[in-house]
Amino acid sequence: MKIPDTTAADLLAQSFGTIAELIGLQAAQRPQHPALVQDGITVTYRSLDAIMDRVAASLQRDGVMPGESIAICAANSIEYAVLFLGSLRAGVAVAPLAPSTAAEGLAVMLEDCGARMLFLDEMADAALAPAGSRIDIGRVSLDGVAGGKAFDAWLAGPHIPPIPVDVRPDSPFNIIYSSGTTGAPKGIVQPHSMRWGQVQRGVMNGYGTDAVTLLSTPLYSNTTLVSFFATVALGGTTVLMKKFDAASYLALAEKHRVTHTMLVPVQYQRLLAMPDFGRYDLSSFRAKFCTSAPFSAALKKEVLGRWPGGLTEFYGMTEGGGSCVLAAHEFPDKLHTVGRPAPGSEFRLVDEEGREVSAGETGEIVGRSGSMMTGYHKQPGKTAEAEWHDAEGRRFIRTGDVGRFDADGFLVLMDRKKDMIISGGFNIYPSDLEAVLLGHPDLEDASVVGVPSERWGETPVAFVVARAGVTLDAPAVLAWANERLGKMQRLAAVEVVESLPRSAIGKVLKRELRDRYSNLAGQAA
Repeated sequence: MKIPDTTAADLLAQSFGTIAELIGLQAAQRPQHPALVQDGITVTYRSLDAIMDRVAASLQRDGVMPGESIAICAANSIEYAVLFLGSLRAGVAVAPLAPSTAAEGLAVMLEDCGARMLFLDEMADAALAPAGSRIDIGRVSLDGVAGGKAFDAWLAGPHIPPIPVDVRPDSPFNIIYSSGTTGAPKGIVQPHSMRWGQVQRGVMNGYGTDAVTLLSTPLYSNTTLVSFFATVALGGTTVLMKKFDAASYLALAEKHRVTHTMLVPVQYQRLLAMPDFGRYDLSSFRAKFCTSAPFSAALKKEVLGRWPGGLTEFYGMTEGGGSCVLAAHEFPDKLHTVGRPAPGSEFRLVDEEGREVSAGETGEIVGRSGSMMTGYHKQPGKTAEAEWHDAEGRRFIRTGDVGRFDADGFLVLMDRKKDMIISGGFNIYPSDLEAVLLGHPDLEDASVVGVPSERWGETPVAFVVARAGVTLDAPAVLAWANERLGKMQRLAAVEVVESLPRSAIGKVLKRELRDRYSNLAGQAA
């Protein structure tokens, strides 16, 4: 392979480039360096670049055009990673879907994103079975067990080069679904320019050719993808876990001399709770990251005290619109905050009428940056609802969160304006769960709230009202609902109440429900 004159640093200095180009440069300049590692298997950059070409050629052979999409529904694997990256080389957008989603929700997402092909594994195949008749697209089995052609058999031969494609900054990179096993899910369309900006910022976060990143969160999560793309694009090594397990995580971190990781708060909690945590050599860590869920000051302090290397918390949205960064190791007196706006990010606080609030006051957080979603896929109305424009007409993204800035410019989160529940790092929307509950023939009303959980951070609990003349059995309602919900959405409990507390304009007072549940839990204890 001829070594190109352009270096990765040259390309990164440009206003736009692609991750596929960067991987090609890494393969030419450092062909034998490990790119991907999982379960004793190592893929070098030369091999990664070659299989990306084969994926791109295969998609082109099957008529998948640039700008169109494929869907991947599977657990972490090397096949998943090379498929995602190879699709980008063909200019094909990827819709990564969670196998834990209920079948109906997966079918809705597949229809919404217009996927030309579906790549899946055994777990996803089982999850999709109830909606099989609705899914009429070609399938490829990543693990050789799921239905469809085996991945190795689907791949084009190694000597069939892909046709080069022109990828523009606004070309769709991926479609990340924020919710939806019922109703209309929201597909967040992220352009290549958004991911390019994240990779450029990865240099500031210490990613590079000597980085070894351990990823135990799923590749269908934006949380994972930000770290994954920064690692492979900048020439580091990604160690993949199919599923998080605290003991296995610590063993892998020690074995591979891991330098970087991205975890959600509940994972930090479980790792630190391991009785033998202290016996593992974690001295190689340089940077640990966290996002996606509330991260308590007490837990941050414990991580800093017991785990070598820096700790950085990111606050932002999959939709983009800026991010806040807290280098907890540099600001130990600001652990109650989510940090200050990152370079290139701008935040404002607005009231219910969309007017900016005065300094020191609380308001809904809106943000903008060079990395923002194009919009919600096929949902211009939802896109407009998510946007706020300042007096100059500049576009900001609404976070749905309420906060304030302290005197030093650090953002303090006060509450979530939307009643989204974050469980184990995953977003759960109560309205989705409520819609399922209201399909029960004996329920008149229902509301779902998030309550504290040591295991998950938060977990959903339902309050339900029976139809007139009906006596409800709470455990039976719980079982009925959980059979119809995705794995990550399942309710922890159902409480039967005579009526739901509502405001004068009819809104359910969810804070009262949370307080009621806390009181019930306290009495039970």
